[in-house]
Amino acid sequence: MKLFFRITCLPLFLIMMLFPNEQLQAQASSRQFKEIRIVEEKIEIKVNDGIYLIAPLNDCIFHTTFYPEGKTLKDFSYASGLKPKKVEFTLTEAGNNLSIVSKGIQVKITKSPFSISYYFNDRLLITENKGYIATDSTYLINLGIEKDEILYGGGARVLGMNRRGNRLKLYNRAHYGYETRSELMNYTLPLFISSKQYAVLFDNAGTGFLDLDSGQTNDVIYEAASGTPNYYVVAGTDWYNLIEQYTLLTGRQPLPPRWAFGNFSSRFGYHSQAETEATVRKFFKEGIPLDAVIIDIYWFGKDIQGHMGNLDWYRDSFPNPERMMKQFSKKGVKTILVTEPFILTTSRRWQEAVDNQVLGTDSGGKPYTYDFYFGNTGLIDIFKPEAREWFWNIYKGLTQQGVGGWWGDLGEPEVHPAGLQHVNGTADEVHNAYGHEWAGLIFEGYRRDFPDTRPFILMRAGYAGSQRYGMIPWTGDVNRTWGGLIPQPEISLQMGMQGLAYMHSDLGGFAGGDTIDNELYTRWLQYGVFQPIYRPHAQEHIPAEPVFQKETTKARAKKAIELRYKLLPYIYNMAFENNQTGKPLMIPLFFNEPGNNQLLTYDSAYMWGDAFLVSPVKSPGISQQRIYLPAGSSWTDFYSGEVHQGGKYIYAALNPENIPVYVKGGSFIPMMPEAKSTADYSLNRFELHYFADTTLKTSRYSLYNDDGKTPYAYEKGSYEIAEFTAAESDLSLKISYSKTRAGGTFEKSSHDIMLIVHNIKEKPAGIRINDSYLSPSKWDWDGNTGKLSIETGNQGKTMLIEIIRRLY
Repeated sequence: MKLFFRITCLPLFLIMMLFPNEQLQAQASSRQFKEIRIVEEKIEIKVNDGIYLIAPLNDCIFHTTFYPEGKTLKDFSYASGLKPKKVEFTLTEAGNNLSIVSKGIQVKITKSPFSISYYFNDRLLITENKGYIATDSTYLINLGIEKDEILYGGGARVLGMNRRGNRLKLYNRAHYGYETRSELMNYTLPLFISSKQYAVLFDNAGTGFLDLDSGQTNDVIYEAASGTPNYYVVAGTDWYNLIEQYTLLTGRQPLPPRWAFGNFSSRFGYHSQAETEATVRKFFKEGIPLDAVIIDIYWFGKDIQGHMGNLDWYRDSFPNPERMMKQFSKKGVKTILVTEPFILTTSRRWQEAVDNQVLGTDSGGKPYTYDFYFGNTGLIDIFKPEAREWFWNIYKGLTQQGVGGWWGDLGEPEVHPAGLQHVNGTADEVHNAYGHEWAGLIFEGYRRDFPDTRPFILMRAGYAGSQRYGMIPWTGDVNRTWGGLIPQPEISLQMGMQGLAYMHSDLGGFAGGDTIDNELYTRWLQYGVFQPIYRPHAQEHIPAEPVFQKETTKARAKKAIELRYKLLPYIYNMAFENNQTGKPLMIPLFFNEPGNNQLLTYDSAYMWGDAFLVSPVKSPGISQQRIYLPAGSSWTDFYSGEVHQGGKYIYAALNPENIPVYVKGGSFIPMMPEAKSTADYSLNRFELHYFADTTLKTSRYSLYNDDGKTPYAYEKGSYEIAEFTAAESDLSLKISYSKTRAGGTFEKSSHDIMLIVHNIKEKPAGIRINDSYLSPSKWDWDGNTGKLSIETGNQGKTMLIEIIRRLY
């Protein structure tokens, strides 16, 4: 049985009233150093009121735990999946000072007055001047920061990119219909990330507060009621390395099934099998690619209220779901069902749940029942092994029927009374880990019972490290307004930095609205091409699906969706990079220009992988948009081909057909020649676009490929990787190709490549492939666009293409 701890918190202002700052400061400053020693490759520091245990996990991650004198604590981590490795370090003492030095992080300790400071490569990160402070009912961890630091983190919020100055409640809770300000949402993580390229994770999944210097005293204060006071310090050599280290600590996202990157048909919700089938048919009739359909609450009951917890088909409305799902599957469309963890007392499974003792209880051990919007309910005790098995067996049976993926809704849980008891503690102790553990039971169930299938797990709430369970989060019930669209990049960028790189929005917006705003809908779907999951979704009184829009809007939505499908090789490769290193899919511009402090709070544009700069249109009726293009390369307008030099702001003219998108000079972009279902995905023939930049002498790109469905295909060796390089000289541009790694049971691609090189200003004098001149009929140069198209054919395992600018 796992052990967990209780966290409930008093507001900071009340703590300060009960325990004045001088009293808290006195408690911390009176801490007296006793001794230091090394115990099993950890550093133990005894002080008068407890013991510090500092554990180096690698040269970039240190874990510090404080065990207060005379207190018994539960000690369990939901967040960390990292097994410590042996870290070489030295412990030295010089008078009043002690130092622990590894190749990366150094810990400097002052005996009197007692303090602990963390450095990385001799650069100060944070200082624990006050550190652990106890009150009658809570404890604090106080860390000192510098006055000029920008702070990110705290989970999903709408606060602006710089979250410093906010006191953040740590309690997962839905915010229905939010727009440009939301202090509390579905994912609250006890984590902050500094512009000085370090992160601190307080590993406690209970409710609490994270104060990011709201008092303007250069302090970060973590507040909790109980549990083990502990935190991880994570540092990196640059932004990418920092995220790599953080996801090494908390886990990496397994590759989703490739179909997850296609288009979804979804709404709240389809009432019947007939309606669902008719909608899917309409996508095919309109020629709009489709890979998945989501069936919301009505699959188990005809009404919104009274049926939650049935967890079985309502056959009056869905008479033959097995046949429906089989027919969808033949068309390459997966069926996803929405489930919730609430078992209503009026549901068909209530007595079964009671008899199997799978529900949270009251203090007397009876099922805890309470009223909420959907009816009188109990809550599955997701932490109880017997409840997990019971719940999983339901998922297992439905998966065997043909269900292709799962949506876990209301999993904060939406209503989670403090008096409810779980097998390992109270509701407040484990609240923020509920969705995390729910995703974990589905993920583990698939590994055990469907080992050849990659799970699709969409969840409304989670915790630090939920990405290792394949969790795909979304930004909640956003308002269907321009105000709702505005913060969507901010939320996804922040969550990508916090390890949950698949954060995405209900395209078009979810809540409210009397009529559809066609411009808003179009702009949101155009943005969706460049967010992790493409999933229009909304309340049903305004259809979310593009097939139900007026002709102009439908045509623009179709164009956006087709572009999404053409970009699938590029997107899938981004997913692989995320799987390997934690690299976000949506990347803040400051990652690539860290010396530009103006970019630290900029979210008007972002990188979509390494190649694309995307600037969503978030206001109606505007004709131009101011965009910053980072220094260090040229930037080509993806649609017009116009080239701009980086390191400056430009004003981009807007048109209704697309949002501003620019390609970084020196980028390779693999694309499908046409938009099709992911079931037809193949790299036997594809386009490879290269955006030439004569100021960049060399460029490299690796393209990963597997069958899109085998779990851990890379680890099993069932994959292929193609390498591309470009080299510029005065005489020529040379582009090389090699298939460097391939193996396992994966059927290799033939790689018949249509190479399209952009920004070739003059007609080449000739094209050579592997030292043989290519017939002029095999290549074409467009003088108006500067676009050079070359039919390379299938040249085998290696190929060298030389674009001769002028003869020797």
